[in-house]
Amino acid sequence: MHTVMLKAKLHMARVTHAVLHYEGSCAIDGELLDMAGIRENEQIQIYNVANGARFTTYAIRGEEGSKLISINGAAAHHGSPGHRIIICSYAHYAENELDTHKPSIVYLKEGNDVSHTSNAIPVQLA
Repeated sequence: MHTVMLKAKLHMARVTHAVLHYEGSCAIDGELLDMAGIRENEQIQIYNVANGARFTTYAIRGEEGSKLISINGAAAHHGSPGHRIIICSYAHYAENELDTHKPSIVYLKEGNDVSHTSNAIPVQLA
């Protein structure tokens, strides 16, 4: 049996571009991709904090150091420059991997600069 688990997350990225007339996908600064462990052409889920939109696309490599987060093609209808989004990728893990699996989480601040990284989601308190 395999379980689908969070693999990587870019938390609170700021959309810098929304390009409707583009082939599709989400361009992400290559340095951020590498830091999170998201591969070019990997399926990603995007959750728009500004409007509640949730959609699936794939990652393409943006210019390293550019801080680029560009939602392209039809997905551009779901996000605008300035919106805060959460970008996640998931993977299948075997039962024997579950106890040691830790996701790669990159927290972003204004300007898509890295605030900090983590390998665990904080426990939610009541």
